[in-house]
Amino acid sequence: MGARTDRDFIWIRPPSTGAPPYTGSMSWLTSANSASKASWRAAHAQQVAEVMRLFQSPLALAGLDTDLRSKKWRLVHKSMPTEHGKDFTYSEEEFTVRDYSEGLPGLVWRNFYGPPFVRMFGPRLDALPSECRMPLGEDLVLVQPYELPKAAGTEEGLARERELISLLGPECFYDHEHHTLPTRRPVLDVPGQPLH
Repeated sequence: MGARTDRDFIWIRPPSTGAPPYTGSMSWLTSANSASKASWRAAHAQQVAEVMRLFQSPLALAGLDTDLRSKKWRLVHKSMPTEHGKDFTYSEEEFTVRDYSEGLPGLVWRNFYGPPFVRMFGPRLDALPSECRMPLGEDLVLVQPYELPKAAGTEEGLARERELISLLGPECFYDHEHHTLPTRRPVLDVPGQPLH
């Protein structure tokens, strides 16, 4: 769906696997310049929190598309033999984590954590610098490494992400250096399925 200005879009996607707990995703795309206004950032935090509560979503991420993509996907180089004895090499993208049941892909500009993640992090959330953590009610916490999304991918931004990941627990996040899944994952409440 597009707005009259063709600047704001909502994109709803069904799950690719069809398996709970992941039941699809909703993306809200807008200009990154919107985030330069403090009033927009405040309204954005409240709007995302309300949408999370409405859909009972345990996780929402907000940031630049390039940053989100670099955290959720990785380029894998592959080769396969041909009839002529030479390998044909190619590249394809693979998920870092398929969905939030496999853990977190990393930190982006805004990371909204619902009850399963708040329980998983526990008191570690309180160890974060106060300017990086904002409670949004009793069941949601916003973790924001930097004030504006344009800091993503900069030396300062990456250093701040590493600092917060070390405080929250690196085992909760995809290891982009070694390409390994998180070893600590949230316990998700899935209706009709036993908790793990």
